[in-house]
Amino acid sequence: MKKRLLFLAIFLLLHSYGVFAQKYKDPKVSVEERINDLLPRMTLEEKVYQLTLDLIGEGSHFDFKGNYILPLKERYYVQHPIGYFFSRVPLSMEKYVELTNMIQKHMMENTRLGIPIIKMSEGLHGFMELGATSFPQAIALGSSWDTTLVERVCAVAALEGRSRGSHQFLSPVVDIAREPRWGRFEECYGEDPYLASRLGLAAVFGYQGREKKIDNDHILATLKHFVGHGQPEGGKNKGLISITERHARETHLFPFEVAIKQGNARNVMVSYNDWDGVPNHMNKKLLTDIARGEWGFNGCFTGDGDGVKLLVGLQRVAANYSEAAKLAVEAGIDVEVAETDKCFPSLIELVKKGTVSEQTIDRAVRYVLRNKFEMGLFENPYTDLKKCIAVTNTKAHKALALEAAHKSIILLKNENNLLPLDSTKIKTLAVIGPNAADIHMGEYSYVPMKGKSVLAGMQEFAKRKNMNVTYAEGCKITANKECNWLVMGNPILNSYEDDQKLIDQAVSVAQNSDAILLVIGGNEITTRETWNDNHQGEVDNLDLIGRQNDLVKAVLATGKPVTVMLLNGRPISINYVQANVPAILEGWYLGEETGTAVANVLFGKVNPSGKLIVTFPRSVGQLPCYYSKYPSQVYYSGYYIVSDNSPLYPFGFGLSYTTYDYKNLRLSKDTIKIGEPVKVFVDVTNTGKVEGQEVVQLYIRDVISSITRPIKELKDFAKITLKPGQTKTVTFTITPDKLQFYNIDMKRIIEPGEFEIMTGKNSEDFLKKVLNVK
Repeated sequence: MKKRLLFLAIFLLLHSYGVFAQKYKDPKVSVEERINDLLPRMTLEEKVYQLTLDLIGEGSHFDFKGNYILPLKERYYVQHPIGYFFSRVPLSMEKYVELTNMIQKHMMENTRLGIPIIKMSEGLHGFMELGATSFPQAIALGSSWDTTLVERVCAVAALEGRSRGSHQFLSPVVDIAREPRWGRFEECYGEDPYLASRLGLAAVFGYQGREKKIDNDHILATLKHFVGHGQPEGGKNKGLISITERHARETHLFPFEVAIKQGNARNVMVSYNDWDGVPNHMNKKLLTDIARGEWGFNGCFTGDGDGVKLLVGLQRVAANYSEAAKLAVEAGIDVEVAETDKCFPSLIELVKKGTVSEQTIDRAVRYVLRNKFEMGLFENPYTDLKKCIAVTNTKAHKALALEAAHKSIILLKNENNLLPLDSTKIKTLAVIGPNAADIHMGEYSYVPMKGKSVLAGMQEFAKRKNMNVTYAEGCKITANKECNWLVMGNPILNSYEDDQKLIDQAVSVAQNSDAILLVIGGNEITTRETWNDNHQGEVDNLDLIGRQNDLVKAVLATGKPVTVMLLNGRPISINYVQANVPAILEGWYLGEETGTAVANVLFGKVNPSGKLIVTFPRSVGQLPCYYSKYPSQVYYSGYYIVSDNSPLYPFGFGLSYTTYDYKNLRLSKDTIKIGEPVKVFVDVTNTGKVEGQEVVQLYIRDVISSITRPIKELKDFAKITLKPGQTKTVTFTITPDKLQFYNIDMKRIIEPGEFEIMTGKNSEDFLKKVLNVK
């Protein structure tokens, strides 16, 4: 009997150290079988460290030239078989590939079980590394209303990232952006949950592909930030989210639900804020009950940077890091993202003490391992420099960046058809403004940012047209010499006197021109993520910063035709500009091909087709200002005694160099039964002289309901191309889910009654028909 027990003990010991057949290394075995084989082989320490990340950055591992400054034995990823690493160091393509392969080789060959590591990276609007293609910022790309374009852009970003050894992007951001004072507004796909869900789903398909297994050209997506991050009180990052559960489910949770159920999104990053008094990093109802229980999410919940630690330092719900780790992992957090002073390593001792069950750790590790198996990381852990060079910022990728920039530009005003400009009639074009000469790409762009500025684009265009381009800065948005989003230090306004000199110079340049392009807006340090007191990005008003309005007035006084080009990261209350400037274009941040795209639109080579995905308020006093308000927000409050209560520009708004006529809205049935679909038809005609693209929008309103419902909600859209004089019939299908809402018992239902069906150019210009549901 003793021999048998001894033999069994030796067998189990040898098995735990991987001596016997390692089924988890066999790609022919199912993912679940591989997980079930690997997990029992892991020690408690190996399990816990799979849930942690090493940040490799300047000063911690590298010097500024990309050389290691830490001895091998002191590197965190060498000391522990960790699950993830994230590099924040300026490396050439060659050194980047060398780094990722070196770390992967260590994990595969020098750790007991040879579990590969996941390399996390940023990919919000292109792979955020040196030399990669930079596309329009999310708020700009979303303004294209083109899901196919979004998928193509994200597929290129994934390819460039995966080729360099990255495996997971911390994007897309599917927060609902309803607080424009918030510094991260530009990272989102707008204010509407339906639109954000379609664009977010397209992004997931682009990053991960459409198959369950993620191939070597794709990457793990991470939906963020879960949930409510885009509507903090006062616009303050990490601020309180004052939304009810019904509001959260119908608005902020919806894009996550769609991307998980329909797109198989593999990761979700949790937001810093709390919901109903419970920080989201310890919110079991949100993470486990709703996402996993109701939606079937089987990917990883990733904490935001130092988010678990904030349970101690900011939200004061834990006395120390061990308590924070316990609260987070038991609520459903699987991976801690922290630069230093990590909380999750304390789980080892907590399990040994019986304070946290090992089954809880096993649950989290399963999700981590599943991602690694599903993307084939055990079979293909390394990257190839030749492929990386071959696929990075190719001609095709540059062309896609230009196409995306073209489709992102929005024409807000075109009085007397000033645009497009006629290059044959302009001998001298004055390009003026603080955003004209520098390239601006927004947050999560590689620094230094590289691309073509508006001024460079105009100069390049002018060479082909025998046109002269002159330039003046006009004024400064901020006096800070560095205007990239990573720079520490808050915005500093330029002196009044210095700006006056720049305005005077601009007037002189303007007077000697035939037309003026005035490039104004914001920059990367006036709208960005707030990290600390020395890195802030929120504002308490939405006006143009500095003396930009004074510059506009001075240039207009010359009597020359003026076009304003806005480059910015949040809606701006440009009341004076809208009232007085004849032509206005909104570009947000347009990526590396900014200058070429603006020139092509300005001179009519490209007809602008972008539409606003956010409402522009007239002032900060109108906030909250989004189109899908409730009746009491519209009819019984919000009318200020000396102000126009309407938005400056409504959601879905955008003009064209042609005109469109909507007629003959009709339904396949005027009356349907609950649960029955119905088709909507509308005829759209290009009544102008040039070809264009129009975004046809479908809105629905439940006229009488058992609880209060929004006055209208976007439920579908289609982007169509029409030649002059051409008519197309656009067809939408209203499926039962588009008529549902959460009733008083928090159940999704359809109630009988009348529904207003609205189709048109934007949220305020539409045709209307009534659908009866019985």
